[in-house]
Amino acid sequence: LNKIGFEWNSFNQSWDRSYEELVSFVKEFSHTRVTKQFPPNPSLGIWVNTQRQNYKNYLKGDKSAKMTADRIQLLNKVGFE
Repeated sequence: LNKIGFEWNSFNQSWDRSYEELVSFVKEFSHTRVTKQFPPNPSLGIWVNTQRQNYKNYLKGDKSAKMTADRIQLLNKVGFE
């Protein structure tokens, strides 16, 4: 499976896909303030809100927060608020 590029951690793949959607949003709108109910892409709005919550939990030292230093760096790169 490794030889054919099987993705063992689909959570990372999903995160990367959503991040790319955020990058496209930033290119179009010049900000990262996606609303929870963003009509063209509701899942992006939910994902952005989740990242904000995960970041807050990460800062509190919550071990269950699904946020990493690498992800924070990527989000900062696009001006995540």
